[in-house]
Order: sequence, then structure tokens, then C-alpha cells
Amino acid sequence: MRDDAEKLLKGNRSVLGKVLAITSDQIKVDIGEVQPRFLPLKQAQQKGFPGVAEGDDLIVVLNAQNLLVDYHPLDGQASAHTIIRGEIAQNLPVGQEQVVIKSAGKEMSFTIRSQARSKVAAIPVGVAAVFLIDETNQIADVGLSGQQTSKQADRLTDSMPPIKGAHKQIDGTVTSPLRANHITVRTANGSEKPFEVRELLHKKLAALRKGDAVILLVDTDNKVIDVAVPPPGR
Repeated sequence: MRDDAEKLLKGNRSVLGKVLAITSDQIKVDIGEVQPRFLPLKQAQQKGFPGVAEGDDLIVVLNAQNLLVDYHPLDGQASAHTIIRGEIAQNLPVGQEQVVIKSAGKEMSFTIRSQARSKVAAIPVGVAAVFLIDETNQIADVGLSGQQTSKQADRLTDSMPPIKGAHKQIDGTVTSPLRANHITVRTANGSEKPFEVRELLHKKLAALRKGDAVILLVDTDNKVIDVAVPPPGR
């Protein structure tokens, strides 16, 4: 494992937590801090953990920024994580739960764990990064690759707000529905334009038919990253 991957994992620390309460979607845990931590219950269900109950002990994994990476029962086994080195292929629209990563010439789509979304959103497109993938194939953590200069790393670490990209909005009418990763629309000036569609949008665009009004959000690679259907009469 290369130094950048080791650094990402090395920054993690495990602490013992005691379950204080359980709601429909969260686990309230005391890990010795001033305030309790709230862990997503869905994560335990996805990983097939035995029923978590009040009073149970958990191992909670935190990263260097003291943010949640993972958790598992005290008597269970730690998760088997995978490291992927690559770069983000597109900026994340607000509220986006998935990201496309380009690694070794291939684009792959991953769901982002809620605790990692702000970190992923702060990594600019094209910057080499290291992604920690959990056993459910979701991004649990991310860090800058050692390929980045220390100056870049310091600047990006200090400025964690999401980076907004120069996206274009295309208003038009579908003339050729989604086929072979492409969709064609007629714009307001009457010209027809084909656009490649990011893989994570395929299901969303599959329902569009010829003649449907549509609003496309296109990234700097001229690929569709989001879509909206305007209300009738607009």
C-alpha cells in the first residue's frame, strides 16, 4: 500500500462507545466526549450487524478530523476496507449522494456515506485523492493523495466548504431519448444538441420521452450531471 493510502488509514483512531439510546434512524453513543455521538442506524442494518441495543458496547472509528468513519460491535470484526486512488470526475450538485471517480482510466460511481459528503465535496475535480471504500461499496472517508504538493494539501485542508463548478443549464425539448449513454435535446434557438449522460443519471433520464420538456445541468466535460422536468405551462 502506498504512503498516501497508509496515511489515510493511519489517521483513523478507534474509541470505545456505549449505546445510550436508539431511535428509528440513529444510535446515540457516549464515547467520552462532552456531547454524545449520533451514528446512522442504517449503516448497521446494511452491514448485517446483530440487533444493537441500549447498553451495548461499540467500537467507533474516527478520522483525523474527528469525524465518523465506521463503527462495529465490540465483539464483532472490524470492517474490510478497500483503498481506491483516483480523482473526482465531476463536481457534486447540492445534496448529491453519489460521486463518479476516475481511476486507472475507468469511471466508477459510488454512494457517499453521510459523514463523508462534506469532505468529498471539498475535493476539486481532477485532484488526486485516496478514497476509503467500506464493505458495502460506499465511500467512508477521503484524503488527498501524496501526489499533491504540501502547499495544495494545506490549502485544501484549510478550506473545507464545497467547491462549486462552472455548470451550464440547458433548457430544451427531448428529440432523442437516452440511448447509448446519450440524449439529444432541441434548445430554445431551435438547434439540436447531443449530450453524454453520467452513469448515475441513467435511471433518472430513462423515463424521458421524445417531446418532453427538460432542464439539463451540464458539467465542464459537457456531460449531464443532473436533470429537472419543468412544470406544465412553463
